[in-house]
Amino acid sequence: MDGIAWAASAMSAAQSRLEIAADNLANASSDGFRRRVASGFLSSRGARITDGESSDQGALRHTGRTFDLALIGRGAFTLSDPRGGVSNTRSGAFTRDRFGHLRDDAGRLLLGKRGAVRLPSGASIDDGGFVRSAGRIIDRIALPAGASIRSGFIETSNVNAISEMVDVLCAQRSFESAQKVLSAIDVTRQKATDELPRLK
Repeated sequence: MDGIAWAASAMSAAQSRLEIAADNLANASSDGFRRRVASGFLSSRGARITDGESSDQGALRHTGRTFDLALIGRGAFTLSDPRGGVSNTRSGAFTRDRFGHLRDDAGRLLLGKRGAVRLPSGASIDDGGFVRSAGRIIDRIALPAGASIRSGFIETSNVNAISEMVDVLCAQRSFESAQKVLSAIDVTRQKATDELPRLK
């Protein structure tokens, strides 16, 4: 790769890093959001950025609402939307509808081992994800090994807003630096092209 291609790849990597940090910042107050972590590396095609999801636990916020659920450890809640689509989320803000099902703000149903979780009056969900009613286990929310649930809490975003703002500034400066290098190379090449006829 020549200098222009390298500088262009550095600009593209800085732009990707900026987008990741900006997305994290935008979701700093989104319950259950897991920040995206940018990782940079060099390849034969120049600078590249990949991203993955942070596994850091978000802080727990006490709500006192029985059907607000916070996951401790790995995993996610499995939800079913009205069209039958299935998705996962760490946000556990649920309400009990008139049929006893738990739904999130978008109307999606919380799923357990036996389909949509249904809680009869007086039922509860324990730390192991077991749905108990009148002393009996009637369903369970699937959890990875070592994970647990806290009822009456919400997991907040694990984004550190200050750290992401610093990352935004660093990405912007990286982009500007690569842009200046690209401009300098372009000016140098143009100058060489203009002077070549004189040398002949």
